[in-house]
Amino acid sequence: MKSSSHLGASFRDPSGFLFIRDGILYRQVNRVYAENYARLIDSGLYEKLVKARLLIPHIEAEEEPADPSQAFQILMPERVPFISYPYEWSFGQLKDAALATLSIQKRALKVGLSLKDSSAYNIQFWHGKPVLIDTLSFEIYREGEPWVAYRQFCQHFLAPLALMTFCDVRLGQLLRVHIDGIPLDLASKLLPGRTRWNLGLASHIHLHARAQARYAEAAVSEVRRGRAMSKQSLLGLIENLEATVRGLTWKPTGTEWAEYYNNTNYSEAAFAHKEELVAEWLAELQPKVVWDLGANTGIFSRQAASLGAYTLAFDIDPAAVERNYQQVRKDKQQNLLPLVLDLTNPSPGIGWANRERDLLTERGLADVVLALALIHHLAIANNVPFDHLADYLSGLGKWLIVEFVPKSDSQVKRLLKSRADIFTEYDRATFEQAFSKRYIIQKSSQARTSERWLYLMEKR
Repeated sequence: MKSSSHLGASFRDPSGFLFIRDGILYRQVNRVYAENYARLIDSGLYEKLVKARLLIPHIEAEEEPADPSQAFQILMPERVPFISYPYEWSFGQLKDAALATLSIQKRALKVGLSLKDSSAYNIQFWHGKPVLIDTLSFEIYREGEPWVAYRQFCQHFLAPLALMTFCDVRLGQLLRVHIDGIPLDLASKLLPGRTRWNLGLASHIHLHARAQARYAEAAVSEVRRGRAMSKQSLLGLIENLEATVRGLTWKPTGTEWAEYYNNTNYSEAAFAHKEELVAEWLAELQPKVVWDLGANTGIFSRQAASLGAYTLAFDIDPAAVERNYQQVRKDKQQNLLPLVLDLTNPSPGIGWANRERDLLTERGLADVVLALALIHHLAIANNVPFDHLADYLSGLGKWLIVEFVPKSDSQVKRLLKSRADIFTEYDRATFEQAFSKRYIIQKSSQARTSERWLYLMEKR
């Protein structure tokens, strides 16, 4: 039997699981799911969803199963370039993922199928759009049955979106704590009282939370007897959820760095020179994957993406990431993915045995890392020494394009206004010395009419 490794996130569903063999991703469909899988294919739903870019495509592979005792079929799905998680998405990304899930459910019901789960983790961004990656999420619909994935949808999508809309956009990070979705009783307590006058939120969060408490000790059969639902009523539920989600909005303003490029002290000449240097170095390197750390609204991310590189645009500011994502949607960009990330506390491994959701560096590495207008924030605002920064960044990719901003710069002065200047070794010579331990400095250039320096470094 060929050796294979099961993915840590793929163990809960008896219908099947993902495994990797010789670097290739496969999905084993178990015999218990055979009837549902056949209906998905024979109904034409699979083909329609793939054509609409709502479901990841696959081929049926002639490959030895990872578990022959249960196997029915082996699939080889198209691989998503980077797996991201809901707590890394902007408001708009989570909203679009919710609407994609509901669209899939409506299409499924038309052909006698239904989603048996609606986990946000089953959605990934592929070619710039949210797509379902779990082919085994469908089951044959039976008249009178309620939507079994209803509570999960409310916990994974509706509750965080409502909290981000009516309370604080940063509450989307609760998804990092509650891996199975934000509990509805918690969401109900946190949401302001006026949301009880919102028909959708009153039904799907506040009353839903009360119903959960009421039926907490009831047997499953008892609950289902009280929840019989016609197909028409189920469609009405989905459409009401859709209207509720569409009604939730958040305008990306009021956060610290969303207007960074408008407020920076860069002259037009200096900024143009910076763009010129970054474009020149990227063109020389021809990377396939670029990570832009501290990407803000994605000006330099787009430079990398325009050269064909699959580009991840990370930023701590949810407003900047939201603006970046809305631009991605507007331009229909397919190889640029904006994500929310705090580099001082990057996404860890969480879930069962800390293996269900991988830490950031286990999900891939970059050919080129961009760290532009970033180092001074980490070194001064977060007290991270240069050698620690060099150690971490060198573990992310082979090449680094990095910017050093001196103390004389207005942005550094702004950071020092609210703290004592204990950074006696914050200077360019110390920066170069620390980074030279991990990198060979291949090129350096001072931005015209500026005291900022840009470097192209290669990992030792």
